Amino acid sequence: MLEEEYQPRRRLPEALKPKPEPPAKFEFIIRPATADDLPDVREIYNIYVANSTVTFDEVPMALKAWRTKFDYVQKLGFPFLVAVSPNNHVLGFAYVSPWISKAAARRTVENSIYLGPAATGKGLGRALMAELLAAAKTAGVREVLAIIADQGADASIRLHESFGFKEVGRLGRVGFKFNRWLGTVMMQKSLK
Repeated sequence: MLEEEYQPRRRLPEALKPKPEPPAKFEFIIRPATADDLPDVREIYNIYVANSTVTFDEVPMALKAWRTKFDYVQKLGFPFLVAVSPNNHVLGFAYVSPWISKAAARRTVENSIYLGPAATGKGLGRALMAELLAAAKTAGVREVLAIIADQGADASIRLHESFGFKEVGRLGRVGFKFNRWLGTVMMQKSLK
């Protein structure tokens, strides 16, 4: 190539280059759930039933079962929260329910948090956990347990650890789903 034929490629000055659009801000509010939210709650939960081992349920939960659970949690005065988008679409939910039905354990609960597929990895689980623990404490809860599948739930274990939950036990081979045996990790946090 001859020197006079070579012409360097022109570059656009930085000030004239188009600026990339910032990603849309992930917005949500957390509020107490209502009965109207339950169809969305059911849809989110049933995704996990069909596709993961984070729940040991194998059959999708019907709306009637969710209504019964919701009414029971409400009757006990425990929190059942939803995170919703600005257009009121349910992105995730969290609630606590009795760990066991014995009267002496009435201040000990098990927590549950589930996020819709588009809401994972954006800090929503952390926000729901913070609100759930605060609401549980206000409701008189003393101890919160998390019973987490020992396979496929690493993010849940890390989330609970970040809120001060401590591992207090493991059970091996207590569930069989997707042709494999699963155990559980039990974690606990005091709300003194």
